[in-house]
Amino acid sequence: MYFSKKLTVGVLAGMVISSGSLLHASGSANDNASENGIENSSKNAKEDVPENVIVMVGDGMGMGQMEIASMLEYGKEGELFMESLEHTGMTSTYSADNNVTDSAAAGTAIATGTKTNNGSIGVDEDGNEVDSILDQYQDDGKKVGVISNNTVTDATPASFTASVADRGSEEDIAEQQYEEEYDVLLGGGGEFFGADEDASEDRLVDDFQESGYEYATTEEELEEAGTPDKLLGLFNDSYMNYKTDKDDVDSEEPSLQAMTESGLDVLSQDDDGFFMMVEGARIDHAAHAADATGVWQEMIEFDQTVEQVVTWAEDRNDTLVVVLSDHETLGMSATETMDVDGLKDIEVSPEYMAQQLETREDSDQYTEESIQQVFSEYADIDITDEELEAFRANIEDEEGEVYPEYQVGWEIGSIIADHYDVGALDTEIRAESDTGGHTGEMVPLFATGAGSENFTGYMDNTDIKGLIEEASAEQTGHGKENDRGHGNN
Repeated sequence: MYFSKKLTVGVLAGMVISSGSLLHASGSANDNASENGIENSSKNAKEDVPENVIVMVGDGMGMGQMEIASMLEYGKEGELFMESLEHTGMTSTYSADNNVTDSAAAGTAIATGTKTNNGSIGVDEDGNEVDSILDQYQDDGKKVGVISNNTVTDATPASFTASVADRGSEEDIAEQQYEEEYDVLLGGGGEFFGADEDASEDRLVDDFQESGYEYATTEEELEEAGTPDKLLGLFNDSYMNYKTDKDDVDSEEPSLQAMTESGLDVLSQDDDGFFMMVEGARIDHAAHAADATGVWQEMIEFDQTVEQVVTWAEDRNDTLVVVLSDHETLGMSATETMDVDGLKDIEVSPEYMAQQLETREDSDQYTEESIQQVFSEYADIDITDEELEAFRANIEDEEGEVYPEYQVGWEIGSIIADHYDVGALDTEIRAESDTGGHTGEMVPLFATGAGSENFTGYMDNTDIKGLIEEASAEQTGHGKENDRGHGNN
């Protein structure tokens, strides 16, 4: 099913929400939080109405992922920068058809204020198109954009920019993003824009450039792009590389911070304000593999990007920054016996390890020798015969066909997590899960800046859009019209 992506929808706003703060952002034990200078940044929040809204999504980020990252980066007494933001809350994440959401339904709930079924983007549970908060800002004449180190057509960025019944329709999503003329699109997913080597002559990326977009494919080209009116950056045919792997694969991709800086430069040219969504997507991907080292690296990059954005906004009284998660992945936690030092010594992702495995001459199955070598070389693990047998069973289907590399990486990561005592769901639960191991846990939210004072306590993910509308009502004309009880969608 294909949608035009421009319908007029009723405004969702009012909600009943706890005014108490569940999370306590205490003084930091490490420099990055204690010297942030934002303690008083929202003293005048009630008087200030945001012209700019920046929503930052840590995909798959639960309290466990945060604690693992903080512990590996700063030690037991440290904290992430985002934890120092003055307004905090927790959000429920269930979807319309499941107790546990996927990223498509969660992204849709955040972007549109509407519950939908897992796998759907920008539509309600009956398949009717719903507009996002980004669309509303664009309709009001403001610049808008999305940034992700996943594909820009994947679930979270797509939820703000497209409407499709099936999240896998990424070429349709790219087409809608072109038709709607969004000002900034930065991330991976070049294959869906015809930017890969196998593309035909009819390339969507050419249409973007003919329409006036500056186009970048590397960090250097992004820097050279400067501050155009519209900017398209596609830095990988698929999702962008893990931070841990960039040196090993000779990546020319920009960091999440570099993309965000470019996005801010372009969007802030609009004196009327802007809306920007930034996603740290690969937190989720690392968590699917129980990859604590990857979670650490991706979380820190996301947290540093949060600090970058807050620093940009802190001297202004016109910007609302909301940092949140769409769902938790794999029930990850920092256990008492977790080998912190050992995890910090791992230098590549399980997905990279999977790419180093060698196949037999007569089949696609991996050789025993290469499996043993990969675990030994990259994770300092002497894999047992029992683990080897279980690994083989978990990476092959009933016909003996080997699963894609990312799923092989999941199994490698789970063995590493077991050896290093990382808390995570059992591989059997992940295998039986349609979401690949998401959980129904409530997830954290942090906010600062103009209009941030209402982002506290318990809320549903569908409340986010209404809270943004309420905060920015005088700027956008979108305000509270209906009192909506918690979870009554």
